[in-house]
Amino acid sequence: MLLKLPNNRNMSIFAFSFLSAYLLSFQFEGQVLYSLLNLHQIETSRYILVGIVAHFVGLFSCGFFIRSSDSAKKVMLAAMGLCAIVTIPFFFAPTILWVAGLLVGGYASGCAVASWGWFLKDYTPKNERIKSSADVLIYSNIIMIFINVIAVNWWPLGGLILSILCLLIGIIFTLLLQPSRSESSNSIEDIESNSNNDIFRPLLLLCLFVVIITVNSGLMYQVINPAFQHLTGLVSWYWAVPYIIALILMRNLPETIKRSMVLYIGMAMIIGAFISFMILGRTTYDYLVVDTLMLGACGIFDLFWWSILGEMLDYTGNPAKIFGIGLSSNVLGVLLGDILGMGMTSIRLPSAEVAVIALAIVSITLALLPFLNRRLVYVLKNHAYLAVYDNMSDTRKKAVLDEMKPLDPLTARELEVLQCILEGKSNREIAKTLFISESTVKTHARNIFSKYAVTSRAELISNLLRS
Repeated sequence: MLLKLPNNRNMSIFAFSFLSAYLLSFQFEGQVLYSLLNLHQIETSRYILVGIVAHFVGLFSCGFFIRSSDSAKKVMLAAMGLCAIVTIPFFFAPTILWVAGLLVGGYASGCAVASWGWFLKDYTPKNERIKSSADVLIYSNIIMIFINVIAVNWWPLGGLILSILCLLIGIIFTLLLQPSRSESSNSIEDIESNSNNDIFRPLLLLCLFVVIITVNSGLMYQVINPAFQHLTGLVSWYWAVPYIIALILMRNLPETIKRSMVLYIGMAMIIGAFISFMILGRTTYDYLVVDTLMLGACGIFDLFWWSILGEMLDYTGNPAKIFGIGLSSNVLGVLLGDILGMGMTSIRLPSAEVAVIALAIVSITLALLPFLNRRLVYVLKNHAYLAVYDNMSDTRKKAVLDEMKPLDPLTARELEVLQCILEGKSNREIAKTLFISESTVKTHARNIFSKYAVTSRAELISNLLRS
């Protein structure tokens, strides 16, 4: 009897999990890379920053030249193969090839990660993407822990071998993927031409949200981790355990619980982590408290924004572009946090003062999250409605408006302005379309809001959504 292969969804999850395990253990601030640098007594910051910057560029740019799921598969395969090749110089004494390997591997791995956006959209239903995202993060971190234990406690080159093995396994699973049935239904140009709505407004908000969250991760690497470096054995395996537990809990939350509310729990945990770091010592118990709070919060934050990013893939013809840009904001946040942390530690302030400064930065960033979360939810809901409205027939569009009667009839010009609002146009765009001034557009908009008994576009579209 032949062995039955996993379905496309599971194979895509396995492929990306092994790719991510390579990134987490080596390319992207991984403990394998740190162990090799320490083994050769090399200053780490330059190498780490080179890898992060290259990865950011790969994530950000890849979507601009991938135009189909077929090309995404080819790019992912080529990128993982290239990463395996440029990692080989790290088996030997440090040379310029190390820097070149991090540059090329960082860019290639960024392209491979962005390419997976096509697979997430094609192989996972929209309402299941939070589970696929959670599975990828859970599996990759479990594999990373195993590799870290080998590299940190026994043999750095053994960790390097396992990292490359992850790439090879990822290539095998990617090769086994079958073409998506939805692939031939629409070209990317057809999909993009069907909607006049701009996905980049909610994407920009999401990126700002992610950068603010992940600045704290970079600070954590540079401020908290060095304080517990004497607990090498424990750190090598416990580091990501709270993160994995938080992901499992978030993945299996009942649908009746709003995940945005859990965000506030994460905010309290990350502030608690920095306060605990300030008032506790540097014993094993203290590390368990700080790391549990910090990494648990990171798990909550990461799955929260990953799930939003997954939902946004339905409103674009190029998932690699949206997925890559969204994840590049995560890398940018880590990079900014790294730079802040390196700056604070380089001036050799007492650890207590460094912790206070870090806590102040964290508090400022977290204070922005509730506002950004509200704006992000509103924009995504509006965009979802406008995307659906744009694809309706003229008859259905009229029916939608007829279902929600204004208090007073709209004038012909107000109907034109309302139509433009429902097409997602700004006041400036409406003014250009109708050849009137922006102030006139605002006057008509106020009259429309009054006749529908609302105070803003947000409330108008919210009422239409309910309708």
